[in-house]
Amino acid sequence: MPDDGSLPSTLWIGGAQWAGKTTVAQLVAVRHPVVLYAYDYHDARSHAERSRAEPQRFPHRAALLAALDRDPDQIWVWPRPEEMAASALQSFAERFEMVLEDLRGMPRGVTVLAEGWGLRPDYLAPLLDRPERAVFLVPSEAFRQRQLQELPRAGAVGVRVSDPARAQRNRIERDRLLADDVVSSARRHGLRVMEVDGTRSAAEIALEIERQFRPFLPRWLY
Repeated sequence: MPDDGSLPSTLWIGGAQWAGKTTVAQLVAVRHPVVLYAYDYHDARSHAERSRAEPQRFPHRAALLAALDRDPDQIWVWPRPEEMAASALQSFAERFEMVLEDLRGMPRGVTVLAEGWGLRPDYLAPLLDRPERAVFLVPSEAFRQRQLQELPRAGAVGVRVSDPARAQRNRIERDRLLADDVVSSARRHGLRVMEVDGTRSAAEIALEIERQFRPFLPRWLY
Protein backbone atom coordinates (compact mmCIF):
# COMPACT_ATOMS: atom_id res chain seq x y z
CA MET A 1 0.00 0.00 0.00
CA PRO A 2 1.32 3.47 -0.75
CA ASP A 3 2.82 4.73 2.49
CA ASP A 4 6.24 5.31 3.99
CA GLY A 5 6.62 1.55 4.42
CA SER A 6 5.79 1.53 8.11
CA LEU A 7 2.22 0.23 7.75
CA PRO A 8 1.74 -3.53 7.65
CA SER A 9 -0.12 -5.18 4.81
CA THR A 10 -3.72 -4.36 5.72
CA LEU A 11 -7.17 -5.46 4.59
CA TRP A 12 -10.09 -3.25 5.55
CA ILE A 13 -13.75 -3.92 6.37
CA GLY A 14 -15.56 -0.63 6.95
CA GLY A 15 -19.14 0.45 6.59
CA ALA A 16 -22.16 1.36 8.67
CA GLN A 17 -23.52 0.42 12.07
CA TRP A 18 -25.36 -2.90 12.49
CA ALA A 19 -24.15 -4.44 9.22
CA GLY A 20 -22.22 -7.30 10.87
CA LYS A 21 -18.69 -6.02 10.25
CA THR A 22 -17.24 -7.44 13.45
CA THR A 23 -18.87 -10.86 13.03
CA VAL A 24 -17.72 -11.16 9.42
CA ALA A 25 -14.19 -10.03 10.24
CA GLN A 26 -13.95 -12.60 13.05
CA LEU A 27 -15.08 -15.37 10.69
CA VAL A 28 -12.40 -14.42 8.17
CA ALA A 29 -9.71 -14.03 10.83
CA VAL A 30 -10.17 -17.50 12.34
CA ARG A 31 -9.51 -19.11 8.95
CA HIS A 32 -6.39 -17.16 8.01
CA PRO A 33 -3.15 -16.19 9.81
CA VAL A 34 -4.01 -12.51 10.12
CA VAL A 35 -4.00 -10.08 13.04
CA LEU A 36 -7.55 -8.84 13.68
CA TYR A 37 -7.75 -5.12 14.46
CA ALA A 38 -11.14 -4.23 15.98
CA TYR A 39 -11.77 -0.48 15.87
CA ASP A 40 -14.25 -0.33 18.75
CA TYR A 41 -12.07 -2.46 21.01
CA HIS A 42 -9.13 -0.12 20.51
CA ASP A 43 -11.30 2.89 21.33
CA ALA A 44 -12.28 1.27 24.61
CA ARG A 45 -8.70 0.11 25.22
CA SER A 46 -6.80 3.31 24.47
CA HIS A 47 -8.22 5.80 21.97
CA ALA A 48 -10.56 7.54 24.38
CA GLU A 49 -7.86 7.94 27.02
CA ARG A 50 -5.35 9.06 24.40
CA SER A 51 -7.80 11.76 23.30
CA ARG A 52 -8.24 12.97 26.87
CA ALA A 53 -4.47 12.94 27.49
CA GLU A 54 -3.62 14.82 24.27
CA PRO A 55 -6.43 17.33 23.64
CA GLN A 56 -4.10 19.47 21.53
CA ARG A 57 -3.77 16.60 19.04
CA PHE A 58 -7.35 15.39 19.23
CA PRO A 59 -9.38 18.50 20.11
CA HIS A 60 -12.76 17.41 18.81
CA ARG A 61 -12.61 13.95 20.33
CA ALA A 62 -11.40 15.33 23.69
CA ALA A 63 -14.19 17.94 23.77
CA LEU A 64 -16.81 15.32 22.86
CA LEU A 65 -15.67 12.98 25.64
CA ALA A 66 -15.65 15.85 28.14
CA ALA A 67 -19.20 16.78 27.15
CA LEU A 68 -20.27 13.14 27.43
CA ASP A 69 -18.81 12.94 30.95
CA ARG A 70 -20.44 16.24 31.94
CA ASP A 71 -23.91 15.90 30.40
CA PRO A 72 -24.77 13.11 27.91
CA ASP A 73 -27.80 15.12 26.75
CA GLN A 74 -25.37 17.45 24.96
CA ILE A 75 -24.29 14.52 22.78
CA TRP A 76 -27.46 12.46 22.37
CA VAL A 77 -30.56 14.57 23.01
CA TRP A 78 -30.10 18.19 21.95
CA PRO A 79 -28.06 18.14 18.70
CA ARG A 80 -29.82 17.51 15.40
CA PRO A 81 -28.88 14.21 13.68
CA GLU A 82 -27.05 16.18 10.96
CA GLU A 83 -24.90 17.81 13.63
CA MET A 84 -24.28 14.44 15.26
CA ALA A 85 -23.18 12.93 11.93
CA ALA A 86 -20.81 15.83 11.27
CA SER A 87 -19.37 15.43 14.77
CA ALA A 88 -18.89 11.70 14.23
CA LEU A 89 -16.95 12.36 11.03
CA GLN A 90 -14.67 14.76 12.89
CA SER A 91 -14.07 12.12 15.55
CA PHE A 92 -13.40 9.51 12.88
CA ALA A 93 -10.75 11.73 11.30
CA GLU A 94 -8.93 12.18 14.61
CA ARG A 95 -9.28 8.54 15.56
CA PHE A 96 -7.88 7.42 12.23
CA GLU A 97 -4.58 9.02 13.22
CA MET A 98 -4.60 6.70 16.23
CA VAL A 99 -5.49 3.72 14.04
CA LEU A 100 -2.44 4.38 11.88
CA GLU A 101 -0.25 4.71 14.98
CA ASP A 102 -1.59 1.38 16.26
CA LEU A 103 -0.94 -0.34 12.92
CA ARG A 104 2.59 1.04 12.69
CA GLY A 105 3.25 -0.64 16.03
CA MET A 106 2.40 -4.09 14.64
CA PRO A 107 5.23 -6.58 14.05
CA ARG A 108 6.78 -6.43 10.61
CA GLY A 109 5.61 -9.04 8.15
CA VAL A 110 2.11 -9.52 9.55
CA THR A 111 -1.11 -9.09 7.60
CA VAL A 112 -3.76 -7.12 9.47
CA LEU A 113 -7.51 -7.37 8.99
CA ALA A 114 -8.98 -4.11 10.30
CA GLU A 115 -12.70 -3.63 10.83
CA GLY A 116 -14.83 -0.77 12.09
CA TRP A 117 -17.28 1.92 11.14
CA GLY A 118 -14.69 4.70 11.49
CA LEU A 119 -12.57 3.23 8.69
CA ARG A 120 -14.00 5.55 6.05
CA PRO A 121 -13.39 5.39 2.28
CA ASP A 122 -11.93 8.91 2.17
CA TYR A 123 -9.21 7.89 4.66
CA LEU A 124 -8.45 4.51 3.13
CA ALA A 125 -8.39 5.36 -0.57
CA PRO A 126 -4.96 7.11 -0.47
CA LEU A 127 -3.45 4.08 1.31
CA LEU A 128 -4.66 1.35 -1.06
CA ASP A 129 -2.43 -0.09 -3.76
CA ARG A 130 -5.46 -2.12 -4.93
CA PRO A 131 -9.14 -1.24 -4.40
CA GLU A 132 -9.82 -4.90 -3.60
CA ARG A 133 -8.13 -4.44 -0.23
CA ALA A 134 -11.24 -2.70 1.13
CA VAL A 135 -14.94 -3.46 1.35
CA PHE A 136 -17.76 -1.57 3.06
CA LEU A 137 -20.82 -3.29 4.55
CA VAL A 138 -24.04 -1.29 4.76
CA PRO A 139 -27.39 -2.61 6.04
CA SER A 140 -30.58 -2.32 4.05
CA GLU A 141 -33.29 -0.37 5.86
CA ALA A 142 -35.19 -3.57 6.65
CA PHE A 143 -32.07 -5.23 8.08
CA ARG A 144 -31.26 -2.09 10.09
CA GLN A 145 -34.72 -2.22 11.66
CA ARG A 146 -34.28 -5.92 12.42
CA GLN A 147 -30.95 -5.29 14.14
CA LEU A 148 -32.45 -2.44 16.15
CA GLN A 149 -35.14 -4.83 17.40
CA GLU A 150 -32.92 -7.85 18.05
CA LEU A 151 -29.57 -6.49 19.26
CA PRO A 152 -29.71 -5.20 22.85
CA ARG A 153 -26.85 -2.75 22.29
CA ALA A 154 -28.61 -1.32 19.23
CA GLY A 155 -31.86 -0.62 21.03
CA ALA A 156 -30.67 2.31 23.19
CA VAL A 157 -27.77 4.75 23.43
CA GLY A 158 -26.41 3.02 26.52
CA VAL A 159 -26.02 6.07 28.79
CA ARG A 160 -28.48 7.83 31.08
CA VAL A 161 -30.15 10.76 29.34
CA SER A 162 -33.24 12.88 30.02
CA ASP A 163 -35.11 11.69 26.93
CA PRO A 164 -34.08 8.15 25.92
CA ALA A 165 -36.60 7.91 23.08
CA ARG A 166 -35.40 11.13 21.46
CA ALA A 167 -31.77 10.13 21.93
CA GLN A 168 -32.43 6.82 20.17
CA ARG A 169 -34.26 8.53 17.30
CA ASN A 170 -31.32 10.90 16.91
CA ARG A 171 -28.88 8.02 16.95
CA ILE A 172 -30.78 6.04 14.30
CA GLU A 173 -31.01 9.01 11.96
CA ARG A 174 -27.34 9.88 12.55
CA ASP A 175 -26.37 6.33 11.65
CA ARG A 176 -28.52 6.47 8.51
CA LEU A 177 -26.75 9.67 7.41
CA LEU A 178 -23.34 8.13 8.08
CA ALA A 179 -24.32 5.03 6.09
CA ASP A 180 -25.32 7.21 3.14
CA ASP A 181 -21.97 8.97 3.41
CA VAL A 182 -20.11 5.63 3.29
CA VAL A 183 -21.93 4.62 0.12
CA SER A 184 -21.37 7.91 -1.70
CA SER A 185 -17.70 8.24 -0.72
CA ALA A 186 -16.91 4.59 -1.52
CA ARG A 187 -18.44 4.94 -4.96
CA ARG A 188 -16.55 8.17 -5.52
CA HIS A 189 -13.29 6.31 -4.86
CA GLY A 190 -14.27 3.17 -6.80
CA LEU A 191 -14.41 0.99 -3.68
CA ARG A 192 -16.81 -1.87 -3.13
CA VAL A 193 -20.01 -1.54 -1.10
CA MET A 194 -21.94 -4.67 -0.06
CA GLU A 195 -25.54 -4.24 1.09
CA VAL A 196 -26.46 -6.59 3.92
CA ASP A 197 -30.18 -7.37 3.75
CA GLY A 198 -30.46 -10.52 5.89
CA THR A 199 -30.93 -12.93 2.99
CA ARG A 200 -27.40 -14.30 3.44
CA SER A 201 -25.77 -15.50 6.62
CA ALA A 202 -22.69 -13.88 8.09
CA ALA A 203 -20.73 -16.97 7.04
CA GLU A 204 -21.81 -16.54 3.41
CA ILE A 205 -20.83 -12.87 3.43
CA ALA A 206 -17.49 -13.76 5.00
CA LEU A 207 -16.79 -16.26 2.20
CA GLU A 208 -17.53 -13.64 -0.43
CA ILE A 209 -15.17 -11.20 1.24
CA GLU A 210 -12.52 -13.92 1.45
CA ARG A 211 -12.77 -14.35 -2.31
CA GLN A 212 -12.13 -10.63 -2.74
CA PHE A 213 -9.22 -10.67 -0.28
CA ARG A 214 -7.71 -13.94 -1.51
CA PRO A 215 -4.74 -12.38 -3.40
CA PHE A 216 -3.63 -10.67 -0.18
CA LEU A 217 -4.36 -13.30 2.48
CA PRO A 218 -1.31 -15.13 3.88
CA ARG A 219 -1.15 -18.92 3.99
CA TRP A 220 -0.66 -21.06 7.05
CA LEU A 221 2.90 -22.34 7.38
CA TYR A 222 1.82 -25.74 8.74
